[in-house]
Amino acid sequence: MRISKSRAVRAVTAAVAVGLIATGCSSERGKDDAKGGDKDTFVFAGTGDPGSLDPALAADGETYRVTRQAFEALLKHEPGGSKLVGGLAESWEGNDAGTVWTFNLRKGVKFHDGEAFNAAAVCANYDHWFNWTGTYQTSAVSYYWQSIMGGFKNNEDPEAPKPNYKSCTAKDEHTAVIEVNEASANLPGGFSLQALAIHSPKAIKEYEKQEASAKGDAITYPKYSQEAGTVAGTGPYKITEWNKGNKEVALERFDDYWGEKAKVKNLVIRTIDTPEGRRQALQAGDIDGYDLVAPADVKTLEEAGFQVPTRDVFNLFYLGMTQEANPALKKREVRQAIAHAIDRENMVKTQLPEGGKVATQFMPHTVAGHSDKVKTYAYDTNKAKQLLKDAGESGLKIDFCYPTEVTRPYMPAPQDMFELMKADLEKAGITVTPKPMKWAPDYLDATEAGSCALHMLGWTGDFNDGYNFIGTWFSEYDKQWGFKDETVFTAVNAGSKEGDPAKRIEAYKKANEVIMEYLPGLPVSSSPPAIAFAKNVNPPNVSPLTQESFAEVSFK
Repeated sequence: MRISKSRAVRAVTAAVAVGLIATGCSSERGKDDAKGGDKDTFVFAGTGDPGSLDPALAADGETYRVTRQAFEALLKHEPGGSKLVGGLAESWEGNDAGTVWTFNLRKGVKFHDGEAFNAAAVCANYDHWFNWTGTYQTSAVSYYWQSIMGGFKNNEDPEAPKPNYKSCTAKDEHTAVIEVNEASANLPGGFSLQALAIHSPKAIKEYEKQEASAKGDAITYPKYSQEAGTVAGTGPYKITEWNKGNKEVALERFDDYWGEKAKVKNLVIRTIDTPEGRRQALQAGDIDGYDLVAPADVKTLEEAGFQVPTRDVFNLFYLGMTQEANPALKKREVRQAIAHAIDRENMVKTQLPEGGKVATQFMPHTVAGHSDKVKTYAYDTNKAKQLLKDAGESGLKIDFCYPTEVTRPYMPAPQDMFELMKADLEKAGITVTPKPMKWAPDYLDATEAGSCALHMLGWTGDFNDGYNFIGTWFSEYDKQWGFKDETVFTAVNAGSKEGDPAKRIEAYKKANEVIMEYLPGLPVSSSPPAIAFAKNVNPPNVSPLTQESFAEVSFK
């Protein structure tokens, strides 16, 4: 998800004036209800602004935190876990070749605009995405469609991925059949993504009247995605307002929801971009819950009676190395020296919540395909110095980019984590030039473009398949890493089209071993991010994929 990902879609940089003026999504209403009142409003603080009200145009966790309450995909993950279960489809099956997927759809489901959900609606969505043109075909807008389904009916970019989506057929009113050209490790997991959540066909017709546009790296998103009113899903809440001035999105219970109705009538998701600000707002009673609790705040909150559940580990934090940004990084001895120079144990001990672990590969230990045979790189400053000397790079100077104004599940305190790594590298004789950048769009654009020799990023899994981690980074040439090594690419892709789960897992293990021998970057840690709630809240099931449903929330 995530913008928790290395190849993230950029955050909205659009020069869209729509919705910038307050329209009544009052922060005072949320504040009053959080402190008392009729308890008809649950106020939750996220860490950043959403980028779009259409999840198909996004790839970041803050957008999905909002849209997940209003939109549903064919599949979803069990509450509090990573097992795939039915969403808008009650059941599903794939053929032996993994190319034909049949979904038995729920009956009696309505969209927020009153339209009926059926197989034709499913196909209207998939065909809508497949037929995107112009700016919609850029990876900055349609990252997840391209990651899961390849390119488009008419690829306008000769370098765009070959389409894997073939067709969607409404076999009958409640049976949708989606065909792809080749089996993929991204299916069926991809059918659970918010980016592939189902919209009302009536709303889609309105979407198609509007265009996205681009000027350089800046994307102007369509009007409908930047203000409430047009988007319509099937979820337990419907989006009613987006007050960008107050940094709030307001949602209201959808009383015609097909499943269990939301327990609280109104939901407000507010942006508070610092851990301190979120903690203070909870302590003051201004909000009812918030995400990404700073590790140092967990004990303080618990002792004061707040609830601070911890998610299971399902993320990875890494130090990226971009070989084309600094020629020295093309030497494996230099990359190995950097790996030996970093004290990852200290990072985990001082920066991460209890339960954090040093990562040995680009996949958390909780995901099948994690190997116990990878080459490891223990903290050893003297060895780092010797490797640099052997490579003829004893006086190495290197730029190190790090993000500001952000907190991520895998990266609770970016500047503090940067400072620790900078100090470790300098002990090994490497001169570090700090390059702080605002998270979105500057930092994400720079890392995606391969402009940062060293950088910090991470990933929270979208679904429980190893390719969702290693395939995201190392399935092909990527500017972020700036290397071309067919041995790595071949090993990573070996399991991507393997239909046998056991063989696929073995292929992932081998791929991890090849990746860590080559060492394109340094996996640093995996951690269990914490989430906090007020004393009077019955929290939702907390998700290792950060996919909480606030419809489960109630007040005591």
